[in-house]
Amino acid sequence: MHLPWVWITLCLLCPTVIYGGKVLVFPLDGSHWVNMKVIIEELHSRGHQVCVMRSTDSWYIKETSPFYTSIALDTNSGFSEDFLTEFVAQLLAIQREGKSVWTRFKLEMEQAEKSSEMIEASCKMLELLFENKDLIQSLRDANYDLVLTDPAMPAGVILAHYLRLPLVFNVRWTSQGEGHFSIAPSPLSYVPMTGTELSDKMSFLERLLNVFFFGFTEYQIARYILPHYDGLVKKYLGPDVDFLSLFQAADLWLMRVDFVFEFPRPTMPNVIYMGGFQCKPAKPLPEHLEEFVQSSGEHGVVMMSLGTLIGELPRDLADEIAAAFAKLPQKVIWRYKGETPATLGNNTLIVDWMPQNDLLGHPKMKLFVAHGGTNGVQEAMYHGVPIVGLPLIFDQRDNLLRIDIRGAGKIIDFFSMNEAIFLQALQEVLNEPSYRMNMQRLSRLHRDQPMKPLDTALFWIEFVMRHKGTAHLRTESYRLPWYSYHSVDVVLFLFGVVLVILVLRCFLVQWQAKNTCMEVMYQKDMHLHCKIKLQA
Repeated sequence: MHLPWVWITLCLLCPTVIYGGKVLVFPLDGSHWVNMKVIIEELHSRGHQVCVMRSTDSWYIKETSPFYTSIALDTNSGFSEDFLTEFVAQLLAIQREGKSVWTRFKLEMEQAEKSSEMIEASCKMLELLFENKDLIQSLRDANYDLVLTDPAMPAGVILAHYLRLPLVFNVRWTSQGEGHFSIAPSPLSYVPMTGTELSDKMSFLERLLNVFFFGFTEYQIARYILPHYDGLVKKYLGPDVDFLSLFQAADLWLMRVDFVFEFPRPTMPNVIYMGGFQCKPAKPLPEHLEEFVQSSGEHGVVMMSLGTLIGELPRDLADEIAAAFAKLPQKVIWRYKGETPATLGNNTLIVDWMPQNDLLGHPKMKLFVAHGGTNGVQEAMYHGVPIVGLPLIFDQRDNLLRIDIRGAGKIIDFFSMNEAIFLQALQEVLNEPSYRMNMQRLSRLHRDQPMKPLDTALFWIEFVMRHKGTAHLRTESYRLPWYSYHSVDVVLFLFGVVLVILVLRCFLVQWQAKNTCMEVMYQKDMHLHCKIKLQA
């Protein structure tokens, strides 16, 4: 007899009933998986069923997990640990040749060619998947509510359209570059291309460089990306389907930046900003690390990490870094897997792994020496820790540029750096209060939101589940041919109208002039005729 009251009480205590949906996740390995895993765990905690597709060469994505069930693809993704380690080593070797236009060109072409290799493997994986009729049928029978994918590799994008499921991106990059360029208007006069190291305030020459770089990027897309996917898309999705429009037709773009970090720019209704969603308050450190941190006294701690892909450095550079650290009064925690540097000081602890977020949130943390990956930069911003940046590859220099411009860190050219340069940068950021003050200001701005970024992301994922997509938030621009999108046809029509009017006007003027001339000649003839008559 008390059951109705129990039910009413539960409803009052839990007013929001969450529908338990089914989510198919097609992730990207490496550091991208670290982001995706955060969302997967939160989806699981809210009662959703999550299935993750993984290939045989996955190195971060585990086959078994309490948070998801995995679907094995018996093929390689082309994104293996060995491939990426070798790729990164080649990029570092090219950059050590010195700064020049030729070096930059070699770097861009190396990245394009390696990306092409990964794309080729991705296409083979997709073809094997589509030809596996039993697996495809099982995916159809599972009745998923949506596909969640990282579009830096477009396999999940193509699969979602093949299965005709709503599509949600966990995105900073697409296979064509920075995500905004695929979905939002991007005026090159104040939206810098990634890799240019430009801000939103550009001189004429900088805008010229930005336009040139945009053209070069479009060439790379046309040369190294589209040829691989066009045939696959037309074979499995239809002859009239355009590869680039698959991205623009996505229901939701969960963008891993916010405008505390990013330069202001145009955006779209279905782009949701969740920058720093992986950040959280620091937890207590393991006992050995806490003891080391506390031994720093009033000087505090410096932390260094170069991310998941760069475990070791050339021996000479590692020695320069270690020698500079040895001269600091602070204690140093350095994530490094290479051979121990000969110049390592007693104040430096080298570790294979460290709880980066928890260390950044420790009260004694004074400085973060980072390579400039999006995750590390956002965690430093969340905790208000200034950065000395050592950008190496990909988008890292651009990420650090956004921090440098805001006065919250300093960038060093890694490949021309020596002990003295590195030490000077460390001392400047440690001893000049403005760096910490500026980063703490960014931290306050970043945290001052009506909802936590992760809660925002989950709300919108569940929104897509409830409403079977977000067609009302998508523009129809992706259905337009390029000449309609840029109103080239309208401009040509108006130009034609003006041209016709001008031609008609010229014709009328000439006709009027001719008539006037004929009338004058007639009058002259008449005058002459009258004169002759009078003389006669």
